[in-house]
Amino acid sequence: MLESLKSRPVTTLPDELRLSGRILFLTEDPALVRRQLAGEDLAWTPAIKLRDDISTDEITPAYICYYYDETLGEFPYLGLKCGNEFPITRGSVKQGGFVAAVSGKRRGKGSSREQSPYAELMAGIRLVVAENIERIYRENCQNLGIFTSTDFGLLDRVRRGEAIPLSVFTAGEGGITRGIIEHGGLFQYNVARMQGKVQVPSIATRARPMTLAEKIIARRWVTDLAADKVGVPYVKPGDEGFVRTDIRFSHEYVTPMAAIFWRDLVGEQEKVVDPASIFFFRDHLTFLELAMTDERKAEGLLDIALELKKKQEEFAAEQGIKLYGELPRLGRNMIVQGSEAICHSKMLEQHALPGQVIIGSDSHTPHSGAVGCVAFGVGTTAIFNSWLTKDVRLKVPPSVLVRVRGPKPDNVTAKDFMLQILRHPYVKSGRAIGKIVEYGGEAVQALSIDERATMTNMAAEVGAFTGIVAPDQATVDFLVRERGMPRAAVEGRLEGLQSDPDAEYEEVIDIDASALRPMIALPGDPGNGLFISELGERIKVDIAYAGSCTAGKKEDMDMYARVLREAADAGERVHADVRFYIQFGSQDVKRYAEERGYTDVFRAVGAEIIEPSCGACINAGPGVSYDRKTVTVSAINRNFPGRSGPGQLYLASPYTTAASALAGFITAWEPRGAPVGV
Repeated sequence: MLESLKSRPVTTLPDELRLSGRILFLTEDPALVRRQLAGEDLAWTPAIKLRDDISTDEITPAYICYYYDETLGEFPYLGLKCGNEFPITRGSVKQGGFVAAVSGKRRGKGSSREQSPYAELMAGIRLVVAENIERIYRENCQNLGIFTSTDFGLLDRVRRGEAIPLSVFTAGEGGITRGIIEHGGLFQYNVARMQGKVQVPSIATRARPMTLAEKIIARRWVTDLAADKVGVPYVKPGDEGFVRTDIRFSHEYVTPMAAIFWRDLVGEQEKVVDPASIFFFRDHLTFLELAMTDERKAEGLLDIALELKKKQEEFAAEQGIKLYGELPRLGRNMIVQGSEAICHSKMLEQHALPGQVIIGSDSHTPHSGAVGCVAFGVGTTAIFNSWLTKDVRLKVPPSVLVRVRGPKPDNVTAKDFMLQILRHPYVKSGRAIGKIVEYGGEAVQALSIDERATMTNMAAEVGAFTGIVAPDQATVDFLVRERGMPRAAVEGRLEGLQSDPDAEYEEVIDIDASALRPMIALPGDPGNGLFISELGERIKVDIAYAGSCTAGKKEDMDMYARVLREAADAGERVHADVRFYIQFGSQDVKRYAEERGYTDVFRAVGAEIIEPSCGACINAGPGVSYDRKTVTVSAINRNFPGRSGPGQLYLASPYTTAASALAGFITAWEPRGAPVGV
């Protein structure tokens, strides 16, 4: 244990508390929101429709996350869209004296950014009430000391200024979550745990068949932190504890805030635990200066964003942590050159192994589940605490099995599988939120690791805890080919890494791959899926964007090349009204595309090639829209309002994105010739 924490005083919250302040109802009607900000206390009834599906992109849009301290309190809900308006302005929530914020279904979906609840906390919000609350957002709130509830009856008690028992917020929670709430946050609880002042409740789950993810979690279950004891025979849904991580990573949006927490709460001179298993990435904001408007630059936001890069580099150097940084800038004007890799791309290419537990500061961390990892996104506080303990709290979620069966049509991809899954009633209604999603069936088994990664990556859009595919011979071949690992060593890692035949699943979803056709998700939500043939109108495209962690992998390049080579051979080019961007997920992918001549094909048809970075996917690179009329077809993973600019964003597969760039309107690709590079 770190010396600085041995004698650190540890306190708990009182048994009763009063939440003094106003209640902000986030309604669909923008006028009602403005009236509250102006001082009116809304006499809310269930007849007044609350906003559903509020994403963290709306609570703190990407540009707000350039801030990483108490300044965030000026910005909560700046991206909140009510009707067709954005009624909340800078400072208005903080100035309004609100202590509680209320919304409808699926509060906090999307990105794992802890800037969202931290911005709310710094604006005075101590209580979040919603019909249901996404896992990462809810845990981030608890870790920071914000109370969450689905009980709308609390609102009258807050209005009356009543003392509310702390037990109202801890009832029904496991011992660890209860302890975190009682201590006012995760760090305080962990200090008490390390000092021996709290004991993590042990589990005694009896022998039972387990899923693949449950087996991995059981192997990594921390039974005694001080004695470094790990592993239990069995776990079941609902068991709560801590699991030992194999890899912890964060990017420049998160590392600086976590570093400040470390400085202020632990001490600048203290060293993180096992720095060799920690990785930092400069991948989100590499191209920001090209995407940021002059207006934003005039506000000083570019300078603020560059501070994130500087803080991360300094902390990495101080702690001896591997940083995958940006490429050197070239030329007299120091032209931006991109990054080494997007974090998820590099994790899968070089680090993730079957059976590991991986946590990352991004909701798409499940990407690595493609090789049989339990990989999941966490917030800043959880990352910061993992530097201290090397573990992360976890309540074993129920599992859902998604079986995709039958042969798929040639122009249908894993992205189409996911758009179909996302519109399934079980998923669309939010019942998969917080669950482990295991993908199986012969259509999944026939996929490459890259295509499986598209599915595990988009477990984030499902709202799942994680996504996972059982490792098999394709996994072995991938690790031997891509990393040069000895085949026998890889095969040895796979022992026992499959679900038991009689493992328990809360739901089993069956998808017939042979019945699928190329799909599109309408603007606003990845769950707005339709077969392209169902669109009923020709939708003109202004921007086509091919990239991101989801669609910047090697096999994605194969797909773009397959479509574009056909076009090049026929003398066709990208439509004159379309700007088509192709962005690599890593330098490895770029080299792969160059070696196969793909980049020559891309340029020949008029595509613009971009170095690796998250870029337009997070509204921070070439390919973003600049007005609400702009129509984008994109192979990225989500299309929440404002995600890639103010325009209308349609999600599609790599095939569809490339075909639409050529046609000038959204269209499915129909193959003319043989596959390229697969």
